[in-house]
Amino acid sequence: MVCLVPMMPNDGLRYVEEARRIVSEQNEWRGKKTLNLIASENVMSQGAASVYNSDFEHRYAEGEIGERYYEGTRYVDQVEALLDEALKKLFKCAYVNYKPISGAQANLAVFYAYAKPGDSVMSLDVPSGGHISYREFGAAGCRGLNVHDIPFNPSKLEVVLEELRNKVRQVRDKLRIVTLGGSLFLFPHPVREIATILREEAPDQDVVVHYDAAHVLGLIAGGVFQDPLREGANIISSSTHKTFPGPQGGLILAEGLTDKKISAIRKSIFPGLVSNHHLHRLPALLYTTAEMIAFGHQYALQTVRNAKRLAKALDELGFKVLGKEKGYTESHQVAFDASPIGGGTYVATRLAEANIIVNKNLLPGENSKNSKNPSGIRIGVQEITRYGMKEEEMERVAQMMSEVILSKTEPSRVAIEVEKLRAEFPHIGYTFDAIVQG
Repeated sequence: MVCLVPMMPNDGLRYVEEARRIVSEQNEWRGKKTLNLIASENVMSQGAASVYNSDFEHRYAEGEIGERYYEGTRYVDQVEALLDEALKKLFKCAYVNYKPISGAQANLAVFYAYAKPGDSVMSLDVPSGGHISYREFGAAGCRGLNVHDIPFNPSKLEVVLEELRNKVRQVRDKLRIVTLGGSLFLFPHPVREIATILREEAPDQDVVVHYDAAHVLGLIAGGVFQDPLREGANIISSSTHKTFPGPQGGLILAEGLTDKKISAIRKSIFPGLVSNHHLHRLPALLYTTAEMIAFGHQYALQTVRNAKRLAKALDELGFKVLGKEKGYTESHQVAFDASPIGGGTYVATRLAEANIIVNKNLLPGENSKNSKNPSGIRIGVQEITRYGMKEEEMERVAQMMSEVILSKTEPSRVAIEVEKLRAEFPHIGYTFDAIVQG
């Protein structure tokens, strides 16, 4: 017989103290001393953060507005009704679903709704920019789908439409979904042209054009990237925390879908993949959506301007930046080939020592087996733009990166300059914070 000795309160106190220390140090370091250039991250405004932690985080609200399986949900209904209205207004669409709790789960919901095991889907491979969730080792594979590559020209950084047409002809009988969008996403995708090819080559298959907007949702909201739903996409999946600077979570947007297809996506999410949909993030998402209605165009425009300026400055300093012939980028992202200067792992690690946070990344045309030490570096400027940095600061960021990587300056010396730059921009912009705080 095992005898359990009751723990004294002090036995757990060390964990409490360590948790508080870690959070405090994270807030100080990443929040004040680094240049965060991770393309998949952002920060909420103080206002959004203020409504993030609330009693909602303890509650459940399975079901739809006014049709819950729990009592005590009237305030959830109010938040969701407003969120539904605001998202439809911002994205000019007929259907929204904010229940997915991540972008990858939103992708999985699309695969469950519109394909069954053994069906075929098409998407970009990972080096060409595709996200792992719509590949055979990700969500698409979990659904048992056969994944076919969308042909992509790595030198031109664009989909090869005639090759795509030929591939559609080859797999048309089981083709159910074509997924556009991606994780490395410098330029808009040819949504209209691909939708036309599908209508011409597989008119009887009713193939769904699915657009993963996780990285560019804020740019779409701001009207500066592309408008997938007006260009031929049937459904958009996304996360809500990259260029769209809200709480972490997932989102579905749709326009022009039949009632049957709307019902399929709704059921795939609940009760299919989501039970409780993490209610505490909904007020923060509503707050962020309101900010994007008011400030989204200005923010998105500056984000793209900053990305272009940073790319040009890096190119002029000697980095091998992708997309020069096309203007470097039309999104928040910048990518460069680090293979001549030590490789992606070396460059990302050395920049991190200077408190410049980027990620190593596979590049178009590269072997997927190189994922642990890829050739590329991917950069995103959406967060530093949110803090108010503009083109002049992009020049400074490029110069600091050059000092660390090309001039071999001791990273700790550059870290001092990084901290000084961050100190000049302590407040998040493009928000209602100043208005709400009076």
